Amino acid sequence: MIFNIRTLLLVLMGGVFFCNAQDTGEDELGAWYMYFGMNRISERFSIHSEAQFRFYESTSSFNQLLLRTGLNYHINPNAIATVGYAYIDTDPTFESDENLVNTILEHRIFEQFILTNKVWEFLFEHRYRLEQRFIRNKSLQPFVEDAVDLRHRARYRIQMTLPLTNTFFLNFYDEIFINLQDDLFDQNRLYGAVGIHLTENSNVQIGYLRNQFTNQVFDRLQIAFFFNPDLKGIFKKEK
Repeated sequence: MIFNIRTLLLVLMGGVFFCNAQDTGEDELGAWYMYFGMNRISERFSIHSEAQFRFYESTSSFNQLLLRTGLNYHINPNAIATVGYAYIDTDPTFESDENLVNTILEHRIFEQFILTNKVWEFLFEHRYRLEQRFIRNKSLQPFVEDAVDLRHRARYRIQMTLPLTNTFFLNFYDEIFINLQDDLFDQNRLYGAVGIHLTENSNVQIGYLRNQFTNQVFDRLQIAFFFNPDLKGIFKKEK
């Protein structure tokens, strides 16, 4: 019975890798190169660190820089609450003129709550996130003051991880973004990856992301490095 359920889930989720890419908003296969860290500094607290470099093409045509950090409070082994900040620099054009300023700058405050549970061999993670987004469009016209727009957004991500061996695992998630003003639907991200444990506290994931907006769909290669060393010894006070 367990084998049949696992086979069915793998077939359904494996379809992430073979989604039809026609009618995409951008013909090139873009790429996201990412780093994530969770560093424990005490029994209850850890620091989240993150850097993402996003490109319209695999190695060129800059799209977005995202830097994010936060303070995690570990309620118990299966529940984490976080408050944090993110800085996002976005070029919304595929081939922008280097002589023109065409940038969207965003300062973002976020709050999130993560719950994890295990069903048979599957590890599930539910992430709930609220965002307060301070967005500034840098004007293309000189002497024109840039306006700051405050927007609110909610996100929910369900993630499933399946160990294959002690070294290899599969990771899938679907995340929906909901605007709390104006149009309700913002975007949806469907993701599938193969992961490799490098050490006890680090791994690499190589996968595919289908990022769907109301009128556009972007296909993205993702390469992510996760590094989660325990730093409690550094922050522990000498007795």
